[in-house]
Amino acid sequence: MKSWDLRYEPDGVNMAYTESGGPGRSDFVLVHGIGMGRVTFGGVAETLSGVGRSFALDLPGFGDSPQHASADSLVENAELVARFIEDRATGPVTLVGHSMGTQIVAELAMRRPELVSGLVLIAPTINRRERTALQQALRMVQDLWGEGARVLLLGMYEYLKTSPFWFVGRLRRMLRHRIELVLPLIPVPTLVLRGEDDRVAPRDWGREVASLLPNGELREIPGRGHEAIIQSAEPVASLILEFAGAVRTR
Repeated sequence: MKSWDLRYEPDGVNMAYTESGGPGRSDFVLVHGIGMGRVTFGGVAETLSGVGRSFALDLPGFGDSPQHASADSLVENAELVARFIEDRATGPVTLVGHSMGTQIVAELAMRRPELVSGLVLIAPTINRRERTALQQALRMVQDLWGEGARVLLLGMYEYLKTSPFWFVGRLRRMLRHRIELVLPLIPVPTLVLRGEDDRVAPRDWGREVASLLPNGELREIPGRGHEAIIQSAEPVASLILEFAGAVRTR
C-alpha cells in the first residue's frame, strides 16, 4: 500500500504526518504517546489503509515535528488535530490514540464530536491512582522488562529525537490532566484497548475508563504490555477495523 510523508503547516506549526491508502469506507487518524512518534503506528496504519486512508501524526516536539509553543498543552494539541481532520480528512474519522495520545483524542472527541465517528483509546493514561512521575516511571520500567528488541530499539530511537525539557514539560501536563473528568462527556462510540500485561494502564483502570464512557467497551490483548502497537500490528489493527465496521452499521 502506498504511503506519503507529508507536512501540515497551519499558522506556522510544522507537523509531520504519513498518509497511507486512498478513499474508502473510513479515514483513520492516529495519535502517538509521549516520547514516541508516528512510526510506532507503522504496521497498524498499513493494515487500516486497506479500507481507507490512514493519517499517522508526529505531534509538535516529537518524531520529525519541531517544537512549537502554540501547540504545547494537551488541549492545544487536541485543537491542532481537530483542525487537521477538518483540512485533510473526508467526513468524521475513526480517531485512535495511544498512551498520552488517548488524553489528546479524548479532549478532541469531547469538544468536537462531529469530527469523530468512533474513538479508540489504546493503553489510556494517566491512571488516577498513580498520578506521580515516579510511579509512572516505575510502571514503564516494569512494563518494558522482557520486551523484545524491536520495542526497545524503536522506543530508544524515538525518545532520542525529543528534547528532555520538552518531554518533562509534556509529562507534567499529562499528570495534571484528568481524563476521568473528560470521559463521561464523550458522546461517540469508544473502544478501550489494553494489553493484558500492561502495568501503566492496569486492568482495574481500564475497566474504570470503559465504565465512565457513555458508550464504551473494553477489550484486552493477551500477552501484550503498554506498547502493544509496536510489537506487531495485530491484533490491534483488526480490533480497530472490527470496531470501525460496527460503528458504520449502527
